Amino acid sequence: MSEPRWLSSPDQKAWRSYLTGSQLLTVQLDKELRDNHGIGMPEYEILVRLSEHDNRTMRMALLAMDTTMSRSRLTHSVARMEKKGLLERFAIPEDGRGVNCQMTEAGWELLVTMAPLHVGGVRDHLVDLLEPEEMATLGRVFGKVTAHMREIGKGPVDTPPSDIEPTTSAD
Repeated sequence: MSEPRWLSSPDQKAWRSYLTGSQLLTVQLDKELRDNHGIGMPEYEILVRLSEHDNRTMRMALLAMDTTMSRSRLTHSVARMEKKGLLERFAIPEDGRGVNCQMTEAGWELLVTMAPLHVGGVRDHLVDLLEPEEMATLGRVFGKVTAHMREIGKGPVDTPPSDIEPTTSAD
């Protein structure tokens, strides 16, 4: 067994700053949403991802991948949101096992109401603290990390089967 490649002092400082800062940021954004709208970041992300697809509909497996949730966690979150009338699930007729998730009009109205608060929080707690070039660097860095984690399949997401394609109303 080879000796570990320990982090240098600057690397360790950067790593810990990332961990602490990202956790504090996520907790704050979640708190703002929960305090003002009764749902947190995970549910907000589900609504956002659905809003970006045709008919505000996605296959559950793709939604899990997009939100970086396990399929089990997504299923529980979607079930809670269904009870609130924000989402609906339905079988995909052409696929005996596939399930689509669709945002309801109530879900859309909630998202439209929540978005200004969330965007304001992201600006106040991240974007406006950074110079434009720092924000661009942050995007490039985490684009690389995301691509790497998806490639190795060791992120917090179940790796979907390779034959799953984004679902639209035409499917």
